[in-house]
Amino acid sequence: MHAKNRIPSSGNNSPSPPQSPLSRSPRLRRKQGRFTPSGQPVPRTFPQRVAWFFLSGLLRRQGIFLFAPLLYISGVLFYMGTVSFDVVPVIRHRAGPGSVYRSPKLYAKLRPEIESDNSSVDAISTIWKHSYKAGEWRPCINTSSGGLPESNGYIFIEANGGLNQQRGSICNAVAVAGYLNATLVIPHFHFHSIWRDPSKFADIFDEEYFVKTLETNVCVVDKIPGYIMERFDFNMSNVYNFRIKAWSSIQYYRDTVLPKLLEEKLIRISPFANRLSFDAPPAVQRLRCLANYQALRFSNPILTMGETLVARMKERSVNIGGKYISVHLRFEEDMVAFSCCVYDGGNNEKRDMDAARERGWKGKFTKRGRVISPGAIRLNGKCPLTPLEVGLMLRGMGFDKNTAIFLASGKIYDSERYMAPLLEMFPLLQTKEMLVSAEELAPFQNYSSRMAAIDYTVCLHSEVFVTTQGGNFPHFLLGQRRFLYGGHSRIIKPDKRKLALIFGNPNVGWRTFKRQMLSMRAHSDSKGIELKRSNDSPYSFPCPDCMCQTNRTKESKLPSVT
Repeated sequence: MHAKNRIPSSGNNSPSPPQSPLSRSPRLRRKQGRFTPSGQPVPRTFPQRVAWFFLSGLLRRQGIFLFAPLLYISGVLFYMGTVSFDVVPVIRHRAGPGSVYRSPKLYAKLRPEIESDNSSVDAISTIWKHSYKAGEWRPCINTSSGGLPESNGYIFIEANGGLNQQRGSICNAVAVAGYLNATLVIPHFHFHSIWRDPSKFADIFDEEYFVKTLETNVCVVDKIPGYIMERFDFNMSNVYNFRIKAWSSIQYYRDTVLPKLLEEKLIRISPFANRLSFDAPPAVQRLRCLANYQALRFSNPILTMGETLVARMKERSVNIGGKYISVHLRFEEDMVAFSCCVYDGGNNEKRDMDAARERGWKGKFTKRGRVISPGAIRLNGKCPLTPLEVGLMLRGMGFDKNTAIFLASGKIYDSERYMAPLLEMFPLLQTKEMLVSAEELAPFQNYSSRMAAIDYTVCLHSEVFVTTQGGNFPHFLLGQRRFLYGGHSRIIKPDKRKLALIFGNPNVGWRTFKRQMLSMRAHSDSKGIELKRSNDSPYSFPCPDCMCQTNRTKESKLPSVT
């Protein structure tokens, strides 16, 4: 009996009925199968069964649309070797751009080439090749020779911030007082929780010299007369205090402050930092120039200590004509904490930074919804350069290990670890603590503004000044050096966004790195002489408000102003 004969057997051996034409259909023939001579079905092998399964699916309607994508994806995954039936796929997290501090890895790679590179020229002697191409500038601040009219009243201001922010407040106060024909009281310095310096005006600046230099332009007194204070019960808190918006115009002082001054005869402005716009008429700019570049001089103890340090730096660089580099390094704990940048200190660094942020800025960095992205901060050029990064940059710019460097800085965070590579690259590096004894430095040691004033003096007289983070210190030093060196700042101001990309690439070669640094150095040189634009600070750009241009082909080079 045939396997597919569905008619029950009657027990008689009768021939099978002829096959229906429908049995020729491929679908029916698939169902009939194959048989052995004894009539048993032939068993299919495993490959045949798999092939039959896939072919039957593909031949059915819409089968190809179901299996073709799965077959393709499976083939790709198996080919890549990323998927198996007994192993769970591993997803590896890749750090975002800028989020990893890679400079140590770059230094380890470049160090042999840095040490063996003998191609550097005497960089400190050839650096300012564009300095006087457009002629030279000289100081030319016009001062009044006549007497002052009767005063409209007294202005008392409170200068807040650190040393150079206070300096800006003083200069702006002179400009406002002169413009309003008022008498300026020697500014009071606000005690700040960060700088924690109780110094008074006379502790930092030469008060007598300040008053005398301004006497024909602005009247300055050290105290308010008793008959005026009597009206306020000798209590400054009873004096009307103006809360002035930042960068207010001089017209605001004329229209709003002057009427109150005429009425009260004494007004107070607190705080006063950055309360006057840089876009001001020539009469106001002239008073700013007079105050900043001529009237403000450090007190004798600071000046003497600064000159001592300058002389000792020149002694240590006698082999290169007494020229030295100064570097303003902002890698103190509070600066690193405020930046929210991440370096390579691990959990210890995180603990230190969290504690420093809470001490200095309670709750500022832990507000709900605040997102801090260290990688983005670094790529935006806002991270303080480490000592190692400064060393790499300077070596790339052509300064060799025999270059004398003065380091202007507060207490470096984790200094023993972070300073080691910089000292390897520049063994002649000095700080004020290294140049003088503890006894010599003792009168200034616990006063941050006085220490900053000493650093300022040494940086002012260096052949090259390198700024690494910005802020008020380089802001004022930029203009002071232009005023001192014929209009050219002689400052290296690196492109920190570009540096972040270079330092983040540990595969960069020494030649490429050096080419990039030399280009950055040349850019700083070409930008050394710049004219002030309307909203620029006259404390950084003294040309042309505080200086006049001379034709170098007609006049001999003017001596430096000291």
